[in-house]
Amino acid sequence: MKKILVAEDNDSNYILMSYILKKYYEYDRAKTGLEAVEKAKSGNFDMILMDIKMPEMDGLTATKEIRKFNPNIPIVALTANAFDSDRALAAEAGCNDFLSKPVSSDSCLKAIKKYLGE
Repeated sequence: MKKILVAEDNDSNYILMSYILKKYYEYDRAKTGLEAVEKAKSGNFDMILMDIKMPEMDGLTATKEIRKFNPNIPIVALTANAFDSDRALAAEAGCNDFLSKPVSSDSCLKAIKKYLGE
């Protein structure tokens, strides 16, 4: 089963993501950008769902750090800020895609399948 790292500091958003993922994927949580970078270093994930606003290190900085040692893992930005400028910043940081919160089950699973080829 494919494994996804969910980088999300907000408990209710994480519960929503776990509800979406639980039938189809294994998943683990990182509560900060720094924790996301550390967990990504383990190499045990097929994809990362990255919240942009997190403590210790924001999602864009975490993405840039992850790209230094893993240029190929799909990273999808998750943010409540859905402006074109936010999409551009996410792409510039190295995110493959962008989902606006609140994330719908359909849009989330569609984005995952796009990158994991299922």
